[in-house]
Amino acid sequence: MIATATKATVKLVEEATRELLLWVNEIEHSKLTIFEKAQKLATKLGAYYRPDGLVEIGFWTPRLIAQVMRKSEIFLEVLTPVDEIDPRAEEQTIRFHRDRLNLMQEGEFHWGVIEGMIPGSRDRIGSFYWLRYVDQNDRMQAIRDPLPNSLPYGVFAPAELYDMDGLQASRTDMDYLQRTSASVPPDSGSMPLTIDFSRIPRIRAPHNILQLHIGTASQEGTFEGLAQRIEEISDKLAKNIPLNPAEENYVGYDAVQFLPTEPTIEYRDEYSPESEFFSFSSEDGDIITIELFKPNTQDWGYDVPILGSSATNPAILGSLRPDEAIDAICALHNFSTGPIQVIYDLVYGHADNQSELLLPHQCLKGPNMYGQDLNHQSPVVRAIFLEMQRRKINTGADGIRVDGGQDFRFFNPLSGRVEYDDAYLLAMSDLVQEINGCQRLLFTIFEDGRPWPQEGWEEISTYRELIELKPDSYQWGPLIFAHNTPALEGFWERKWRRVCEVMYEGQNWITGCANHDTVRRGNQVDLDAKINWNLGENLPDVLRKAYDNPAATLWVYGFSPGLPMDFINAAMHAPWMFFRNTDERYGVKVVSEEIGFLYWQVTPELFKQAQNFLGLKSLGFKQLEELREFGIELQQIMQAKDFSLSETVNSIRTCMGNNGDVCEMPRLKSLNRSGMRRFLNKMDSDRLKSFAISFMEDCYALCNVSHYENRLDSSQTRYNLHLRQFRLDRPWLRNNLSGTDRFNKVSNDYSTVFYGVRSNPEDESDRVIMVAHMGGKPATVQLKKWLHLDLSAWEVEIASPQLQAGDSLTNLDEFELQDSQGLLLTPIASSD
Repeated sequence: MIATATKATVKLVEEATRELLLWVNEIEHSKLTIFEKAQKLATKLGAYYRPDGLVEIGFWTPRLIAQVMRKSEIFLEVLTPVDEIDPRAEEQTIRFHRDRLNLMQEGEFHWGVIEGMIPGSRDRIGSFYWLRYVDQNDRMQAIRDPLPNSLPYGVFAPAELYDMDGLQASRTDMDYLQRTSASVPPDSGSMPLTIDFSRIPRIRAPHNILQLHIGTASQEGTFEGLAQRIEEISDKLAKNIPLNPAEENYVGYDAVQFLPTEPTIEYRDEYSPESEFFSFSSEDGDIITIELFKPNTQDWGYDVPILGSSATNPAILGSLRPDEAIDAICALHNFSTGPIQVIYDLVYGHADNQSELLLPHQCLKGPNMYGQDLNHQSPVVRAIFLEMQRRKINTGADGIRVDGGQDFRFFNPLSGRVEYDDAYLLAMSDLVQEINGCQRLLFTIFEDGRPWPQEGWEEISTYRELIELKPDSYQWGPLIFAHNTPALEGFWERKWRRVCEVMYEGQNWITGCANHDTVRRGNQVDLDAKINWNLGENLPDVLRKAYDNPAATLWVYGFSPGLPMDFINAAMHAPWMFFRNTDERYGVKVVSEEIGFLYWQVTPELFKQAQNFLGLKSLGFKQLEELREFGIELQQIMQAKDFSLSETVNSIRTCMGNNGDVCEMPRLKSLNRSGMRRFLNKMDSDRLKSFAISFMEDCYALCNVSHYENRLDSSQTRYNLHLRQFRLDRPWLRNNLSGTDRFNKVSNDYSTVFYGVRSNPEDESDRVIMVAHMGGKPATVQLKKWLHLDLSAWEVEIASPQLQAGDSLTNLDEFELQDSQGLLLTPIASSD
């Protein structure tokens, strides 16, 4: 239980407010550019709990300027809990005390310094706040804080005031932060506009990255669940206790990249701005009764409304306290074998359509395939977005991944062309993190596939535009983008040109095979495609080995330049897909595009398990094959009807009827039996929407990695860990091939084998030979012939799990490899 906030009189402190307005006026009348002024003002937006107990409040309110309003019609509404709130309760009814007071307007902003608001902390839920006004139709409207520190009940609820100074003061990773930063004197104001980057260290690039989704990376699906797992593993390593196979999948990395942790969109029964988690029930004077529902949104992270991007998604906070995220970061920074960096995945290239309900229209430029384009060209919007990011990284991240760099585009009237906003992307990389007097510049990864979505972009893109502008940054390389499908025959042969680019110019590329995009793309491979059946006996086995492939992993970690990244779901052999239970409007369409998941990730045995697919089974889907058949029919008819929900429902009704009309979904006739008969015969839009929600929520539960820990092959997890350690011990491998390094392939219509030799440029005795069978029939390897080396001076360092050195590898000059097998050789150590 969380302590009840103590009620105090909430009022505007006029003298302190006048001081704040004086600061605002000095900026407005300074010689700074419009953007520089906006940058300064943005640092004061939102709510800041000061050391003296007062609260600075600032709102950007452009929507109110155009309306002629009386001062009394615009007010700050503060809701302070009277009853004790249990942040872990699924539902509860709580009384709040409501205070309303006027702020002071200055141009497009409203400002105030407030007394009596209660700050939230680890042990207390604080006052909630938003700006309210009565519109021209006499309807009460809300302006939410786009830069909050805490949104315990989601983006449509008011924000919570939080004591961030107190949170930062309690961090347990300050030794690490101090070692990796420049010290600065206590801040006497806002961030300076001119920064001496030469004195602020940039965080070094890591060597191996583990990508994970907080909601599925631990049994609890929360930051505290992840922190507990990290601490348990760290403690075992400190005590020299052997790890189990599942735990081995979390180590050997010096960085962890979270999929986006910002608040996501929420389910909408109607397209309205009302909160589903913070519902006003009744009022008695200034006592307001509110029904609270613990946020349960399930999303892969990229469906963001932008508002609240400075905070953490409450659905992945078991305690609804921001401290949870800090605790997980500290656990990684304090890991017993050495600090593990934290990389945030930031989404600022697009917003979901729900942003129209939450943000000023000045923030948006218009619709795109994801929802809305963002108006980075507005000076105030640009400054606010950068300030959101600054507050987010101040939680302790070491690096950022910028999602969809190719989406940052604008029409330049001077050139008459649509251009990329590289200046904004570089500004994201150059934001200074400041925590308790420690300043750092973060390691940066750009995902940028320009000229995407132009036709043929996969072959046209160089994946180097941002690296050339910022040489110490990284970009996603060509073999890690979503269009890569290693489950197909001849995949690596077809990608040979890109493979060579990785070897000779890929040192600043993120490499690897599995990530949230590629595994999802694997679900969408046509079932009639030429599948590499050497990888497994059924589609799920094929997919698992395609994305956790011994040969590919050996090439990436043991030989290839660049910065490798793994995905925890692929390593755990856990399912993965694009999931979200937030759709009333597009839910059925999204599900129809994800039906391949049922073929590529789900087996009949998995479906039959009592704890799986509870929602769909309750609708009548008792057999996996029935669900697959209905899914394929739904997919096809949705495409034929241009994703019209009403026309799709009519088509299902037609097929279920006996009126002689032509059925466009013939397989539905065979499904009209047993428990599915009731589901199909009573079809309407609501029933189809309930199917979509059940599908998403069942699949989300299925994707939790904790379900698969006891099924892992210890030889595979140990092999992968040895490769990661091999790379950590040889940091020179990240550099491009040079000097006497060699890399080539031997291939024909039946198989593809990669091979090569590399040397440490600073120590010629530190060498490695790699050979990997990347696909096809068994092949004879002739390393002596191919490399012209005396292999009697070499020994097997690492061999793939099914390759036994004592049997087939007695003669290193010539031996046979099967699909997905490979090995690394190193020089035999001198007896001297």
